[in-house]
Amino acid sequence: MSLHALDSRIWFPPVEDALDDGLLAIGGDVAVERLLLAYRNGIFPWYDDESIPLWWSPDPRFVLYPEKLKISKSMTQVFKKGHFSFHTNTHFADVIHACKALQRKGQDGTWITDELEQSFIQLHEMGVAHSAETWLDGELVGGLYGIRMGPFFFGESMFSKQSNASKFAFISYVQQLKKEGVQLIDCQVHTDHLESLGAEMIPRQQFIQLLQQHL
Repeated sequence: MSLHALDSRIWFPPVEDALDDGLLAIGGDVAVERLLLAYRNGIFPWYDDESIPLWWSPDPRFVLYPEKLKISKSMTQVFKKGHFSFHTNTHFADVIHACKALQRKGQDGTWITDELEQSFIQLHEMGVAHSAETWLDGELVGGLYGIRMGPFFFGESMFSKQSNASKFAFISYVQQLKKEGVQLIDCQVHTDHLESLGAEMIPRQQFIQLLQQHL
């Protein structure tokens, strides 16, 4: 296993070359063409705003099968109350900017750089990147964004300004994606939050094989 340095050429090494922590390559850019190639091959960018791009493909991979979505009793009550409303792709730029601005525990900066933000906005304009949004009284209070390719959705980041707002967007969107034929949602790396919603670990090889079969 060795760490690869990328240059201006649009390419990635085999994911099997990744280090034990999942880091596969450093450098290059985050242009649209490179991002599309990355996601198609089970690779994603994750780095801070003072670093060069870092590219990851961890083993195992954290994913959610839509049919395994778990909805807690408390979230069931949130849906029944009907305070939130759910929409998709109405304010994509606002969603990614809110994710970028969110202060996260243990992080000094943001991994969503200006360049990455602009590339995702461009991907949205191309119909590839999508936002799921929670609204309350005319205000955007939570949401998430990611990449849609074939029967896969690659989740990137979420934010919440109201209790349960991001969960509401996530659950609503998973239910919608299931109806639209999405078979797998990539959650990238483990979080207790997403595990509580049904996400699980699968071997990277299994994840890559699914991508190769459908993309």
